[in-house]
Amino acid sequence: MTPDLQHRIEALVAQGAEARNRDTAEAVFQELLAALNAGTVRAATRDGHGQWMAHTWVKQGILLGFRLGLLTDCSAPPFPFFDKHTYPLKPLTPTDRVRLVPGGSAVRTGAYLAPGVVCMPPMYVNTGAYVDEGTLIDSHALVGSCAQIGKRVHLSAAAQVGGVLEPVGALPVVVEDDVFIGGGCGLYEGCVVRTGAVLAPGVILTGSTRLYDLVHERLVERSGTAPLEVPAEAVVVPGARAVATAFGRTHGLSLYAPVIVKYRDAGTHAATALEQALR
Repeated sequence: MTPDLQHRIEALVAQGAEARNRDTAEAVFQELLAALNAGTVRAATRDGHGQWMAHTWVKQGILLGFRLGLLTDCSAPPFPFFDKHTYPLKPLTPTDRVRLVPGGSAVRTGAYLAPGVVCMPPMYVNTGAYVDEGTLIDSHALVGSCAQIGKRVHLSAAAQVGGVLEPVGALPVVVEDDVFIGGGCGLYEGCVVRTGAVLAPGVILTGSTRLYDLVHERLVERSGTAPLEVPAEAVVVPGARAVATAFGRTHGLSLYAPVIVKYRDAGTHAATALEQALR
C-alpha cells in the first residue's frame, strides 16, 4: 500500500460518480483490496487507550468498489455465483494456513483471515472483515462487512456477527481476543465485546441493548454515540425483566434482558477452551 492511498480514495469519493475516471478509480480500489486481503489495512483499529475507532476512508473505499462493480458470472461449478466483478471470492491458497473445510462456505475478497483460522461449513465472511489468528468460525456463522474479530475467538454454530458498512463513520462490531460466542448469538450495530468475555447461546446484543451486571449491581449501556461494550471476562446469559406497567403485570409480560451472571473463573476457562487436537 502506498502512503497516499487514503487521500486518493477520499479524492475519488469527493469527485462523485459522474466525474470519476473508471480505470483510475478501479486501480485505486484494487490497491485497497490487496491491503485488506493482506491485513495491512483495517476498517477499524484500537487507539493507544484501547478504544476502537472506525476508519471512514476504508469503508468509503469498500463502497467505491460496489459502485464500480459490474454484475458478472463468477460461478464455480456446480455452484452458481453472480456478483459485482470487483468482489469475487477471496484468493486463498494453502500458504495462507487457513483451514477452509469443504461444504459450501464462502469468503469474499477484501476480508483478512490470519494463519490458524478454521472455517467450518457452511459459513460466510464478508468483505472488510478482519479475523485474527486461531479463531474458529463454526457452521452457519456469519462475519459481516468490516467486523473485527480477535485471536482465539470461538464463533459457535449460527452465531451472527453483524458488520456495519454504512454509515461510513459508524464503528463495526468488534470481538476482542479469547472471546467465546455461543450458538445462535447475534451481535449488531457496532457493539464491542472485550477480551475474554463469554456469551452463552442465544444472547443478542445491539448498540441500544441494556446489559444487567448482577456481580457489580450496575447497568451497562452505551453512552452517547459510544458503542455498547461487554466488559472483559464477563459471562453473559439471556435473561428477562418484568414489564412494570399494569397491563404487563396483568398478563405476566417480560422483556429480553441479557445478564452478566459472573466473570470468568477456572471453570469457565475449561468449559470454553478451544480443542487444540481439532486444529
